Amino acid sequence: MDIDIGLSQEQRDTIADGLSRLLADTYVLYGKTHGFHWNVTGPMFNTLHLMFMEQYTELWTALDEIAERIRALGLMAPHGGSTLAGLSSIPEADQHPPALDMVRELVAGHEAVARTARGVFALADAADDQPSADLLTQRLQVHEKTAWMLRSLLDS
Repeated sequence: MDIDIGLSQEQRDTIADGLSRLLADTYVLYGKTHGFHWNVTGPMFNTLHLMFMEQYTELWTALDEIAERIRALGLMAPHGGSTLAGLSSIPEADQHPPALDMVRELVAGHEAVARTARGVFALADAADDQPSADLLTQRLQVHEKTAWMLRSLLDS
């Protein structure tokens, strides 16, 4: 069935491709945050354990919102760990760093997701795709705020 929502197939393809990269970045950051939640140790254990849980829960919810927007544009959402890892700009964690290094990695991850979202926003905005632009604005707010809060832990 043809899709006639006021966006051309090319516009929908381009935006969905960007949203797929955002989905992948979010998925890898989710996995890293959840793993760090499980494995954090040290004097900041309780603070970081709870903070990471709040963050990975928010990221998990965001995955569904992003994937459903891709589907609303008429494309299939990518899935599977290796597929999403291959699309992501964020490296997966392959070790268990000390607590403050975990925080640094998550800062870098949230900043990377914000950069991806900002790049896709320009595409959505140029196409007058307000629902995608709105989703991206919300994601930018979350990732920029989370990066700031994590950076604040590193101030001495």
